[in-house]
Order: sequence, then structure tokens, then C-alpha cells
Amino acid sequence: MIGLIPAGGMATRLGPLPCSKELLPVGSFHTPDGPRPRPIITYLLEQWRCAGIEQALVIVRPGKWDIPAYLGDGSAFGPRLAYLTVHEPYGAAYTLAAALPFIQQQTIALGLPDVILKPGGVYTTLITHHTTAQPDLTLGLFPCAQPHTADMVALATDNRRIVAIEIKPQQTDLRWTWMAAIWSPVVTTLMDNIVATDRRARQQGQQCPELHIGVIFQAAITHGLRVEGITFADGSALDIGTPAGWNIAQRKATPDELPMS
Repeated sequence: MIGLIPAGGMATRLGPLPCSKELLPVGSFHTPDGPRPRPIITYLLEQWRCAGIEQALVIVRPGKWDIPAYLGDGSAFGPRLAYLTVHEPYGAAYTLAAALPFIQQQTIALGLPDVILKPGGVYTTLITHHTTAQPDLTLGLFPCAQPHTADMVALATDNRRIVAIEIKPQQTDLRWTWMAAIWSPVVTTLMDNIVATDRRARQQGQQCPELHIGVIFQAAITHGLRVEGITFADGSALDIGTPAGWNIAQRKATPDELPMS
């Protein structure tokens, strides 16, 4: 298993920043010399360390060199890290596609580096399910109070099989959004095909919308792949990449106090 961390975003919703948003401090590390600021991305790396994910690729946009400068090889935080750059500004799916030459036969853990997830064992739970039940794609699902900002997930009556994903719907009765993912190589192959098709359309001068990761997941459903969700009804997913999420994070002293967004 290898982790993928898409860190190519420019944080336009937050405005000008002194560093990459993935390094914005939320809470503190406790050290023998006292507390020190804790970058948001390290919460994800800690969850991965606890879940046994030992290696990960961080995909950055040129100019975000402060991320590898701070994290280094990752040994101080959890998984061993390597870095890739993305040069196609057409959405998060393109960011992930930069890793395609290196992940074809791997099981993938996808982590969002500007989101704090609770409980702390989210990835342990997802990996256990993916390993034992063996779906093609396992999504970690969290309650969402602002559907127009998220990928909303429709579950079958068994509350496990995912039947549809709606990207940022203006109106919906759906209550779950995905915030973590584990997938098998068949989903990587599908992503490769979708990004390649989208790239050809752009090269031919077609106007194409941003290619969201949710588009890949919906395509997995459409193609008949087995897509399942694990719900964390009492969990939370706080996205500090939005002004509202950042304000909530700054009002709380520790991650244990961070509520649902």
C-alpha cells in the first residue's frame, strides 16, 4: 500500500498565505522543550503511521517547495515520503495522475492534507474493511452540513454500498461526504483512462470543467466496480482550506476539540 497526498492547490479561498496551506499550524506538538506549532498535514501522517502505511507520495505544484523542505523524507512524522510535481492545472484528478507511473499495481490510500479527521483510527478502520471485504474502492464517509461545498454520497439501503456521488449539489437530501479513500489497482487504471481522455479533449480545444476526484469515483460506480462506504456517524472532518474551517480550527486549542464542519 502506498499513500497519495494531493498538495497542488493554491489555497485561493484563504487568500495570500505566508506558506503552503498544508503547513498552516493548527494546534501544537508537545515536546520536551514545550509546545511548538503543528502543521495541518501532520495529522494525516500520524493517522497513516498508526494504520501501518509506510510510504507515500506527496504531489506538489512548482513553488510549493516549503512542503518537502519541512517534511523531508517523512521519517520524523510517519511514512517515508517522496515528492512529485504536477504541471497541469485542471483539477485534483490531474494532481493524482502525476503519480500514475509509480502506482499501477499498488493499493492506494488517499489522504487530504488540509483536513483533520476524527476519530484518530479512520484509516485503520478503512484498511481493515478494504482488506477483509475486498471492494474495489472504500470511502470514509462523514456527516456534511454544507452539501454545496462537497462530494455527496448516496448509499444503498444496506448503508454500505455506494450507488452515486453528487459533486457540490445545490440541493440534496444526502448527508454523507467522503473524506478518505482506499482503492485497488483497477481504480487506478480507470483514473488513468479518464484523465487521458480529458487531456485529449483539452488538447483538441474543447472546454472541459475541472476534473474532480469525485468524477473518478462516480465513474467507478458507473463501470460496475464495487464501491463501499464506511460511515463515521460520530466523527468529523474539518477542512481548514476554507475560511469557515480555518476560523473554527483557530478557535480550538487541541484537535480533540475540533467539531464537525
